[in-house]
Amino acid sequence: MKKFYVIAWVFGLIFYFLDYVIRAAPAVMIPELVSNFKTTELKLISMVGTYYYTYSTCSLIAGIALDKFGGKKSLFAGCLILGIGCLLFLISSQTAGITGRLLQGAGCAFAFPGCVYLASKGFSSKSLATAIGATQCIGMLGGTAGQFLVGPLVENGIDINSFWLWSGVFTIITAVLLYFFIPKDDQSDEPEEKPHHSVGYLETYKVVFKNPQSWLCGIISGLLFAPTTIFAMTWAVAFFEKDRQFLFREATITSAMVAFGWAFGCPLLGFITDKIGRRKPVLVGGALLMILSFLQMIYLPDLYTAKISMFIFGVGSGSAMIPYSVIKETNPDYVKGSATGAINFITFGVTTLLSPVFSRWFGKSLDSDSGNLHFEHSVLFWIVGIILAILISFLLKETGSKVKSRTIVA
Repeated sequence: MKKFYVIAWVFGLIFYFLDYVIRAAPAVMIPELVSNFKTTELKLISMVGTYYYTYSTCSLIAGIALDKFGGKKSLFAGCLILGIGCLLFLISSQTAGITGRLLQGAGCAFAFPGCVYLASKGFSSKSLATAIGATQCIGMLGGTAGQFLVGPLVENGIDINSFWLWSGVFTIITAVLLYFFIPKDDQSDEPEEKPHHSVGYLETYKVVFKNPQSWLCGIISGLLFAPTTIFAMTWAVAFFEKDRQFLFREATITSAMVAFGWAFGCPLLGFITDKIGRRKPVLVGGALLMILSFLQMIYLPDLYTAKISMFIFGVGSGSAMIPYSVIKETNPDYVKGSATGAINFITFGVTTLLSPVFSRWFGKSLDSDSGNLHFEHSVLFWIVGIILAILISFLLKETGSKVKSRTIVA
């Protein structure tokens, strides 16, 4: 039975890949979308940012749906909603654009929890962490493709309506494939699932949210994730173009290197934290690497290219996934699925709060004459957030295998 879940997990990876392509693509077609929706650049960025409103809230719904209805119906519904959200971008209306982006966020909220759900059923506990790391790697490769591949296509004159049309069609086809390939959950009767049925669906979230460690995990992950989702995947192309005078292609490739670095950093840092049996040192180390790469880009830009700086930053920001392991290890076994939904909710809740602040403080004045100061100040904004994440991480309980083994011995 497990092999069928592994096959379904592979199709789930396609869903997650599309999630990140669609999440990142608007950053490389801002002028075209401004023209399509007949709006201003600042209003368009705000429209793009509405993705995180529904992504964060629907993460909770995704957790409940997976527990109650299983993977087949939940992933089909999420992927279908994402496809419809893409197709709405074909309509030249701000209302359609906002609605489409909200649906994109709602649909994508099912991708990562769904893949983790399928992986937990298809892989043994010894290889589950590797499967989750591979899942995040595929997602970030999608983020890279959303900028690295789509950017040159837009520059060469591809009609953005064609992009959104085929994105929608391909996503809907993926939804249908997910529905046919995901096994019915009633075929699996694993003893470890029984605690889920003895506890109300909302009760599992009550358990998770009553645990202070859950909130710490979500806030830390959100502060480390925000520079990637808000800066690199939304604003970086505009900042590199206008403040650093990069050509569009160069700005696109440079910003895409963050997601490329994530694809390496997530499995690498996950492997290191499993190898040393500790979570917090790797979490703090990755955050420090993020800070150092940003400082180098501001104060020592000639040391090496911005592409390398952004790649290194991306590798370090892979540490944002470590709290996803910690929250599972610091909560009871019977709320593991809800823990994933909860940390997604908190993580992207932080992103939702920071996005309009960043837009107002830095995006609004991007066209003024301050020049490179925009870039410097915007990067310092994210450095402060990363420092805050490091300070909060000292309040986390260490959940690594070495600490657990010591507890058992004691």
